[in-house]
Amino acid sequence: MTEFYKRLNTDKKYVIGLMSGTSVDGIDAAIVEIRGHGLETEVNLIAFETCPFPSGVPQRILALCQPDTSRVDDICEMNFYIGHLFAEAVKHILQKSGMSANDIALIGSHGQTIYHLPKDASTNYSASPYPSTLQIGEPAVIAHETGIPTIADFRVADMAAGGQGAPLIAYPDYLLFRDSAKKVGLLNIGGIANLTVLPVNCSLDSVSASDTGPGNMCIDAVVQEITEGTERYDRAGTRAAQGTAYQPLIDEWLKHPFFQLRPPKTTGREMFGNTFAMACLTACRKYGLADNDCIATLTELTVQTITNYIEQSIEQSSIDVLYVSGGGVHNRTIMQRLSEVLIGTAVEPVDNSGISADAKEAIAFAILANESLHGHGGNLPSATGASVRKILGKFVCP
Repeated sequence: MTEFYKRLNTDKKYVIGLMSGTSVDGIDAAIVEIRGHGLETEVNLIAFETCPFPSGVPQRILALCQPDTSRVDDICEMNFYIGHLFAEAVKHILQKSGMSANDIALIGSHGQTIYHLPKDASTNYSASPYPSTLQIGEPAVIAHETGIPTIADFRVADMAAGGQGAPLIAYPDYLLFRDSAKKVGLLNIGGIANLTVLPVNCSLDSVSASDTGPGNMCIDAVVQEITEGTERYDRAGTRAAQGTAYQPLIDEWLKHPFFQLRPPKTTGREMFGNTFAMACLTACRKYGLADNDCIATLTELTVQTITNYIEQSIEQSSIDVLYVSGGGVHNRTIMQRLSEVLIGTAVEPVDNSGISADAKEAIAFAILANESLHGHGGNLPSATGASVRKILGKFVCP
């Protein structure tokens, strides 16, 4: 552990955050300059890039996420292979920035989630009495290949303490965005959408956070199906803007058990993945909806699950500004609809705050790694439901 200890007492350090989300569109790599820790944390983004997966890799990952297509030998191999790809992303961002591995104090790697079984039995995830989660992307490979101490696998400590394992981004949100004059919402729209709310002049105990439901996941799946794979997502929300949402179907989908649960709650591809998306598409076809109407309807589902959550749980009128990040920030239809529905709330890209919307989650895992290095808990029980705060991650020396 000497490699970690000698990095503790530096006023400024460079940390690389690595993230691959439920959209499985590549590895986000961010070099972050971090000063201090805890409430004194200050960050400056030095470099960021999304490194696409090699051809065929997203399909192999998605196959691991389905019990009927997953194999234990594939999981074993892909755990190490994804670790190598994460290491390559580190080498790439270092080369791009002109920095070397010797300049980097630490890597914080989220890994690639392939299955997530949170504790609430009413979600029908699993009959198992043991909540669990599995992220692949072996940190020992990352540390060895880069020569940089690595902290990874952040979610399991929270789940061991009875939490949902997500959203972990709530604590970095608190460190970076708490405000003495405004109530701030941080909405990340990735494959799944999650929301952190920071009351005016908030304490750790007053932070709330939860997944709200599907983000881009179902939209992407339907776009790929409709276009036979020639389009991977609805670029800028153009198709949705050209279609008309069919509200009776949305009303049916909103009866899903997940939307009836009280927060904190978390979800993923197990619930709102390809099976759910194809069932939605089949229902759209049954009602004779055109292609773009199908996409518009699923886009509106994302919007309404977010706004319903806010209205039911957060008191929408008290959120002064809602900062949006993740791939959904580039979907103009989603952004416009959020602005239309959330009256009195300024809906803005998080870039307006000085933090990159695309890099925000990678930055968050750099911060979480730094917090773990300093012995600070990285989860918030008010957000995840854990019984206690935990130091997150597994420490691997190169």
